[in-house]
Parts: sequence; structure tokens; C-alpha cells
Amino acid sequence: MNLININQQTCNQDGICAAVCPAKLISFRKGEYPTPVAEVADLCIRCGHCVAACPTSSLLHAEIPLEKCPLVQKELLLSAEQNVHFLRSRRSIRNYRDKPVSRETLQNLIEVARYAPSGHNTQGAEWLVLTDRDELNRLIGVVGEWMRWMLANMSEIALSIHLDLSLDRLEKGNDIVLRDAPALIVAHGLKEDRMAPSTSTIALAYLELAATGLELGTCWAGYFNAAATTFPPMMAALGLPEGHQCFGAMMVGYPKFSYHRLPERKEPIITWR
Repeated sequence: MNLININQQTCNQDGICAAVCPAKLISFRKGEYPTPVAEVADLCIRCGHCVAACPTSSLLHAEIPLEKCPLVQKELLLSAEQNVHFLRSRRSIRNYRDKPVSRETLQNLIEVARYAPSGHNTQGAEWLVLTDRDELNRLIGVVGEWMRWMLANMSEIALSIHLDLSLDRLEKGNDIVLRDAPALIVAHGLKEDRMAPSTSTIALAYLELAATGLELGTCWAGYFNAAATTFPPMMAALGLPEGHQCFGAMMVGYPKFSYHRLPERKEPIITWR
């Protein structure tokens, strides 16, 4: 079977599939049926735009079957007002209930995050999920080692972000690294993949927003990520696959408190041309 086939019995010859293909791999002339180019199997990035845009379900992609592409339910789409409210109501959660997050729930969260866009549809983000309390505490300790190293070797930078105060709180038993979150999700990918950093960041942003629908709270683990990307002992402790690097980490858990208002933010600085 060819990678892309057109059902001429139902195709309305509108050319939408050709118009939306990012790589322009479908030829179309008015009054004719769309035709994939000869190199389509090698050049197609499997993004599914052609399948998603066809209003008559006439474009058949061998690797993106229609039965795995549910129809968009317009009644579930957010209105402009709902969208703004949802995004403004997002909070970075630093207080968590003493309640574990099930593996099934974390799996569901990552399943949503995998739909995030990625350059050339590489989908290069991979995931490490940490829920063992002993391991989390051990990694928090390594972050403390990183803080000490920074204060001793890069003091100007360390003091500019108040690592001395953070380390003091950490040594007094306050978890300012992971905030006692019951789970940590690490996005990682190949160091040599130039798209992996942005892919992982965007996927984590999707994950953060999706958490709300599962009654979860999240917070970007800045100290942890800084140590994981620059401190060899943390890289060793994480034990990522050979050639991989951490590109972001997210605390996950059930929020201890609720938030009742939408705080304001700075006015955007915009240059119009």
C-alpha cells in the first residue's frame, strides 16, 4: 500500500490536503484529484495535517489511520473567554498534599504532553518519572552539593540568585528544591538533537497545563534542572540513557491550597512594525 491514497469516491477535490502539507508533498490542480509526489514516503514527517484537514475523510495515510484520529468535538473547544480564564488561573504550585500520584495518572498526563508540537515533528522528548521518596531525597541532596560548588567556584552568579540563602534553608530541612512534591517528571533527549531542548520545553508546558484537568498542580523545578544540566554528579545520579541530557523537570502533585483570584501581570512590551 502507498503511504498516501486518495479515495476518489468521496474526495471533493478542494485541494485542502495539498495546501496544509508542511513539506508540500501533495500536488493539486483544480478539477483534478490530489496526488502525492514520488518522494512522499521519504520526505513525509508524519504530522497528520493532511488527515486532520480533509473534510470528507478521503485522504488515507498508511501510518496515520483514520480510526486513531477522532473527530474534533466543537462543543469541547474553549471559547475566547474560557481560554483566557484557564490560562490566567494557572498557578505554580509549591505546596502539595501528602498524597501519592498514581502511575496511571502520571501516564495520562504524559500521554497528553506528547501531542505538543516539535520541530519537523521529531517528537524527541523522552520522560523519566521519579516517585520514590528515598531517590527524590537523594537527588535533592545532590542539588545541595551543586549549590555548594556554585558558591565556592562561581560565587558572583550564585549570590546573584541567592543560593547562599537557599542552601541555608535546605540544610535546615526545608525542601526548597522539590517542595515535597510526590513526583518529579524529567524531560530529556539526545544532546546532539538540536530540536530536543525546545521540544522538551514545549512538551513540559503542555504537561503543566494538562495537569489542571487531572486536579494536579505543577511547578518547574529550576534548581533541579540547573544542577541536572551543569553538574556532573547530578548527571551521573540521574542515570539518563547514553547521550541524553535533561532539558527540563516538573514537580507534580495534588495542590494543598486553592487559589481564588487571577493576579495581574506586567503590561506586555510590544514593538509594532
